[in-house]
Formats: sequence, C-alpha cells, structure tokens
Amino acid sequence: MRFLARFRRSPASLIGAALLLLVIAVAIAAPFVFPRDPLSLAGRPLQWPMVNPRFPLGTDPSGRDIAAQIFHGARVALLIGLVATVISIGIGIAVGALAGFYGGWADTALMRVAEAFQTLPSFLLLLVFVAVFGSDIATVTVAIGLVSWPAPARLTRAEFLSLKNREFVQACRVLGMRDAKIIVREMLPNALPPVIVYASIVMATAILLESALAFLSLSDPNVASWGNLIGAGRGVLRTQWYVSAIPGVAILVTVLAVSLVGQGLNDALNPQLREAGE
Repeated sequence: MRFLARFRRSPASLIGAALLLLVIAVAIAAPFVFPRDPLSLAGRPLQWPMVNPRFPLGTDPSGRDIAAQIFHGARVALLIGLVATVISIGIGIAVGALAGFYGGWADTALMRVAEAFQTLPSFLLLLVFVAVFGSDIATVTVAIGLVSWPAPARLTRAEFLSLKNREFVQACRVLGMRDAKIIVREMLPNALPPVIVYASIVMATAILLESALAFLSLSDPNVASWGNLIGAGRGVLRTQWYVSAIPGVAILVTVLAVSLVGQGLNDALNPQLREAGE
C-alpha cells in the first residue's frame, strides 16, 4: 500500500499509468472491434480520416484500414516490448549477479562479453541479427532482447558489488548457505528495484527499435506494425501526411506512457526519495 501511495504522489506517474492502460485496452479490444485481418484491403486507398464513417482514421496507400492497423499494432508493440524486456532483463540479471557475486575472473570474463556487445550501437547489432537469422516477428523480438542485456547486466553487477560485503550476506556465508540460495533469496530481492525501474527504459527502447526496423522494411511485413504503417506513408508524406502521423503519435504515446510509469516506479522504489517523502 505504501508503494502505491508513493507512486500516486507524482502526477506524471498517474498520467503515464492512464496512457498505458489506454494502450493496453486498445490492444485487448483489437480482435473484437476489428475482427478481420488488419492488412486486408478494405476500401479506396488514401481516404482522409473522418471522411468515410467506415474508416475513422482513413486508409493507407494500399486501401487498408488505418484504425484496424493501429489497434492491432498496439498488440504487436506491447508484445514485442514485454517479451524483449523479459529476455533482456533475464539475461542481464543472470550475468550481472554472477559477475558481481563471484568477482575475479568470472567478473572480468562476463564484463568483457558485455563490452563486446556494446562495441557496436544496438541498432547496428540488431541489423546484423536480422540479416543473419531473418526478419520474422519472433526473431526480431529475440534479437532486440539479445542486444539490450549489457546495460541491465552492469546495473545488476553494481548492486551485487555493493551488497556482497553486507552483514546479512556474511551471516549467510557463516551459516553455510549455498551460493545459489544467497544470490536468489537474499541478494537478488535487494538488487531488483533499480533493475525494475530500468526495465521501463528497455521496453520503450524495444518498441522504438522494432518500429525503426519496420520503417526500413526489415521487420515482418505480415504483421500490423506501427513502423510498417509509417513506412507505407513515406511516399505520400507531403500530401497524405496522416498515414505516417497517426502511427507516429501512437508510438509517441506508448513510449511516453512507459517512460512516465518508469519514473513513477523510480520515485516509489528509490530509497533516498522514499525516505525524503516519508
């Protein structure tokens, strides 16, 4: 209850939560409001929004319903963001926990691997993964998770380094607890708050990365993605700008919502801010 009370203190957090719930509601309603394939041809191409009641957001250059693509695109964006975040945070926690707990050669080896991943920008590394393994939606999602783990790993490592010499960890060692039990039951719960906050950044970045790939026609063309819709509107950007603008606003709202929720989590979980407020 205290966590929720601290979260509610920030108006930005409440706005972010409301926007995120709106996006989730749109994603859940998509198959009910638009049961047909959102990529099927629906009407005359390039109809402006609010001109035809059948197409409240208009149609794209191929005659597909933009509203249907926006609704189904919300499902794709949230799914990619969530799964990629789970993969990234999972790998990051595992690598960071082992590096921070054991130190020595294990720390050196794991951090060199993390540095190797960070040698290239995430998007360039993502392009390599897509070029090698394909551009279907599952591959793109896994690839985004694989290029995003070094930062959570470093954050987890820093937390474990600060915790491993604490009295409660030393007491666990004296009692003969196994390393795995100390890591999972004692240290990990104390190291998780900043990692949970950072997960919001990973999720927002994952949505942007997939949209960038789709815009460049390097993501799955058989999926109703906001990035694909923006790319479809490139050729008519000067005359029918709404084709790209509407999905662009959808991406903006979703990323903003996730970021504001992350800010609220930071305010609620940050010990220093928590003590100052209480």
